[in-house]
Amino acid sequence: MPRFVAFLRAINVGGGRTVKMDLLRQFFESLDFSEVETFIATGNVVFKTRTKDSKTLERKIEKRLRERLGYEVAVFIRTGAELIEIATYKPFRESKMDAFTACNIVFLADVLDQKLTQEVLALKSGTDEFRVYDRQIYWLRRRSQGMPFSTVRLEKTLGRPFTVRACNTIERIVAKYYAAD
Repeated sequence: MPRFVAFLRAINVGGGRTVKMDLLRQFFESLDFSEVETFIATGNVVFKTRTKDSKTLERKIEKRLRERLGYEVAVFIRTGAELIEIATYKPFRESKMDAFTACNIVFLADVLDQKLTQEVLALKSGTDEFRVYDRQIYWLRRRSQGMPFSTVRLEKTLGRPFTVRACNTIERIVAKYYAAD
């Protein structure tokens, strides 16, 4: 049975969207998924199912979460093979990485077209740099003088749901669940 990871948007980031991880695990088990685990409390759910179509799984989980929680939760599912590729892809030169940078991965439902890809790349600034690869955007964020992490410009440009995870979170998921694959 294939193992998937569901990345849920805006879970446990404030605004009344707090969901306890044991309840989230029970919810996924109620959908007949097996070996359900959550990975840190930010809406990362690892599970197995006979269903192999990620889009079908995303729609099913989103519908049931809306019914259960009373609000929309965008879901972005990746397979083990996809996550291994995402974790090993290195869009930025190692020399750009230091103690003042953070690498994030923006998960999208679909691949961006060329026009939107160019608009994302044009968001490059003194603190932010982007690379688009498949259904992900890699975001290199340079921290400076207490500037908070913000997705506002990216949200306006994309005009569609997405969720963000730290690169090291994805690497840790791959190490824990897919190291033997």
